[in-house]
Amino acid sequence: MHGRSTRLIIALDTKDTAQATRWRQDTASHVGAVKLGLEFTYARGLEAVRAVAGDSPLFLDLKLHDIPNTVASAIGSLAAVRPAMLTIHASGGRAMIAAARAAVDATFPENARPLLLAVTVLTSMDAAALHETGVTGSVEAQVVRLGRLAIESGADGLVCSSHEIAPLRQALGDGPVLVVPGIRPAGSAVGDQKRVMTPAQARAAGADWIVVGRPITRATDPAAAAAAIARELSA
Repeated sequence: MHGRSTRLIIALDTKDTAQATRWRQDTASHVGAVKLGLEFTYARGLEAVRAVAGDSPLFLDLKLHDIPNTVASAIGSLAAVRPAMLTIHASGGRAMIAAARAAVDATFPENARPLLLAVTVLTSMDAAALHETGVTGSVEAQVVRLGRLAIESGADGLVCSSHEIAPLRQALGDGPVLVVPGIRPAGSAVGDQKRVMTPAQARAAGADWIVVGRPITRATDPAAAAAAIARELSA
């Protein structure tokens, strides 16, 4: 197990500004950051993203993936949102990741730079789905390959499945920040995620952050659900 604590990010997966704000307010004392992604950003825009995040650190999960200049320009447009973390796709390649790194460094003050996180293989994909895209190796091998490429090219960390935490730590050491979606408390529905773990298992494997959405936001009492996960991470 790694030596750092594992913290909770709540995924505010909705198009409803008022609902997202309520979830953030209700769970604020139990989470370390809030995630807003494509669903909310496309529906409501960046001004609403900033308003919903409020004083909470923002994990802006837009998974940028385009030619290097376009990704760099897009990152330059995000300064007003002040994200604490932002995502790109590692499969965009070395030049794109390096351009994203340069854009982060040029756009944000040194004391307010977001962590640049590269998505390896989406947690909705298993080996069969990956093979359909032309990748003939295992999910683990592809995650490690993309993870190494991303860190070498300037990313601060990675977004990965919980099942690839240990291989990534073995390959890359304790330096990269690992943010892990696909976390489901024991007994909750798996949904469309293929590669999942409980919060305690992800913590033991070495995650820095875990991302949890529906098990909190669809709970009868979201604050209690978030508190239970936070307790599990600190046990």
